[in-house]
Amino acid sequence: MKRKFWNWVKNEGERTLFLNGEISDETWYGDEVTPKLFKSELESIQGDITIWINSPGGDVFAAAQIYNMLMDYQGNVKVKIDGLAASAASVIAMAGTEVLMSPVAMMMIHNPMTVAIGDSKEMQKASEMLSEVKESIINAYEIKTGLARSKISHLMDAESWFNAKKAVELGFADRILFEADEKEEEELEAVMFSRTAVTNSLLSKLIPSKPENKTPIEQLEKRLSLLAH
Repeated sequence: MKRKFWNWVKNEGERTLFLNGEISDETWYGDEVTPKLFKSELESIQGDITIWINSPGGDVFAAAQIYNMLMDYQGNVKVKIDGLAASAASVIAMAGTEVLMSPVAMMMIHNPMTVAIGDSKEMQKASEMLSEVKESIINAYEIKTGLARSKISHLMDAESWFNAKKAVELGFADRILFEADEKEEEELEAVMFSRTAVTNSLLSKLIPSKPENKTPIEQLEKRLSLLAH
């Protein structure tokens, strides 16, 4: 069996699932043992469950199956993000009946990625597969947030990071953990940034701007204008 990346804790009938670290270090594709084990543990006791998530993501097939199992679960599923819910882990979080984020937690969504080897046809197949995977991920985000698919797609294109308040504002989370009163909620600023935007901004500063393409007469007129002042 592959590395077990989840852990159940039972306390007086209440069950808590901890998802820490990478969501499966190997793909679940073609694996029949690991998903069955997770499902049997999930359904071993009836009642509501709490899931703590602190994960950078991982295998999209594992995330998809866990999401489906949690959505199909009969009891309430309360998701608590205490550190990071990125990539595939953010998909699992969308299965929560209620999603809560720590005020110091972050969530990240982006386009799915893969590694492909072969000719142009193989590259095209990989591209088409990624497009379909993206559409399936958007389904989960859309159900939870109610955002337009085009909006979600743009957020994924940019590799968007949200703090707790921004995640609540966009609908990816329902409320912030440990909220004491409305004053503290107002003091927490909603923040979102994208790696794409940061990279483009940095490149614009590093790459010198192109010189103005002006005729000699235009250049002379500009210099005379400067001398006149």
